[in-house]
Amino acid sequence: MARSETLTTPVDAVVARMRALDAALPARDGVAVFNRVYLAVTEEIDRRLDAGRFPDPRAATALDVRFAERYLAAVDAAAADRRPPACWRPLFQLRRHPGVRPLQFALAGINAHIGHDLALAVVDACRTLGCEPGDLEDEFDRVGDLLVSLEERIREDLMPGPDLLQIADPLTHLLGSWSLERARDATWAAARALWALRHCADVAEELTERLDAAVGFAGRMLLTPLAD
Repeated sequence: MARSETLTTPVDAVVARMRALDAALPARDGVAVFNRVYLAVTEEIDRRLDAGRFPDPRAATALDVRFAERYLAAVDAAAADRRPPACWRPLFQLRRHPGVRPLQFALAGINAHIGHDLALAVVDACRTLGCEPGDLEDEFDRVGDLLVSLEERIREDLMPGPDLLQIADPLTHLLGSWSLERARDATWAAARALWALRHCADVAEELTERLDAAVGFAGRMLLTPLAD
């Protein structure tokens, strides 16, 4: 049976949500900028799942879907005038600011999603699958490697050209202070810590809140408006 005739998979469902957002949001909207980046990542993961490039497709699917659901829940909260997690608030608050560049929007979204959501998605997936974080490390690394390669392309595509040299230097300085690879390493440590603390609800909740706040602070710095 052809894929188009099969039932929609969980990954297909989140891809459909992101495509709908892409169609509905103005192109310059900060959330739309990040959404396009994340849609490309999720579509590529879907293609790799179809091609059998994940050793454990069930684990990869669970991690990918739980990861995406965290972002989509933040979008839904903002649309309903509820407060999204602190890591996402800078992007939603500054999404239409004329002094914030598309590259800043893209990396602020990646910061929120990798720095906070991915750690919680690992824990979510472990609960869904009945496994330990170590059992998901290969899938975590494969998704992370894909994000790193896409981040390099994003920086090249969205960096201001020679006609905008007056903002290029401060933008380079600002964005050079954040690294996806360092964020990914910190996220893996946070995921393992949250899993180890899963039976200590108060401590796990405090750690999650502090992680959320710290990632939100970094996001606000990434979204510092730059003069024209």
